[in-house]
Amino acid sequence: MAQSRAGIRGLIAATVLAVAAASTVVVSSALAADYPGDRPIRIIVPSAAGGGTDLSFRRIESKMSEILGGKIYIENFPGATGNIGAQMVAQAKPDGYTLLVMISSHAINPSIMKDVPYDLERDFAPISFTMSVPNVLVSNPSVPAKDLKELMAYIRSKPGELNFASAGFGSAPHLMMELFLLQTGLKMQHIPYKASAPGFNDVVGGHVTLMAGNVLTAMPFVNSGKLRAYGLTAPQRSAAAPDVPTLAEAGVPGYAAEQWFGLAAPKGTPPEIVAKLHSAVVKTLNDPTVRDALIRDGADPRPSATPEEFGAFIRSEKIKWEKVAKQAGLSAK
Repeated sequence: MAQSRAGIRGLIAATVLAVAAASTVVVSSALAADYPGDRPIRIIVPSAAGGGTDLSFRRIESKMSEILGGKIYIENFPGATGNIGAQMVAQAKPDGYTLLVMISSHAINPSIMKDVPYDLERDFAPISFTMSVPNVLVSNPSVPAKDLKELMAYIRSKPGELNFASAGFGSAPHLMMELFLLQTGLKMQHIPYKASAPGFNDVVGGHVTLMAGNVLTAMPFVNSGKLRAYGLTAPQRSAAAPDVPTLAEAGVPGYAAEQWFGLAAPKGTPPEIVAKLHSAVVKTLNDPTVRDALIRDGADPRPSATPEEFGAFIRSEKIKWEKVAKQAGLSAK
């Protein structure tokens, strides 16, 4: 009899759990159907207004608003290599109304900083990859090297004497250069700046030897003859610099590194809402007007097939930059 009663209690408990689960699915589906409704969606851009990241997502925001049938607005929270904006979203209510523009630095920071105020897997629900932007390796024309192989020979002849600029310690351009040095066995000194612009200015002025800078910022200097381009960091050529080979093509086989961007929500956001946001991102980036504008800006728009695919990409990037930071002696852990 005791066993029968235990069996009945177990059956009742299982039934209650099943009903609760089914109710949750119904509620989540209803929420997704009504989402976003009259409430605006806030997209946190972890960089300054007017920069490349900000401008690109303002192009995306307008079309996404139209597709979702709701208002989306951008808020800029620069600082700490993207950590300030990321922490805000990690701590936000997981209801789909606060999203993060996730950037390359978010996958780099855990490897080089002791106290990162978020965990990529614990705190975020990936939505989709959105785009990547290649960097281009440039020097002042006074550097006696006309192509990448000559440049590598020149650096090799002066081990540790030459230098390179970046947008700051631990920034994506910094790690891209460290990867270049690791793969070529070259030695250079790093000069970190607070932003890309002063670094470019010192390369243009001949005060710093090299920089791996954003292709959109660099190419006007290249086209005017103030800088010389040696290769793109990306695995493929860019429409913004069609005549510039990739570093892999020019002499560093297997080299590939991009500044990338995506969208993420706080962990716990209902999967139906994540799926709805993912669908809106895909439709936005496949819209000819948005796509063409981003390509003209030098970006490569390519939404993830699924949110899970973007999650797997983030994990792979974290592993990649952990290895680079460790090998380059940059790890703060």
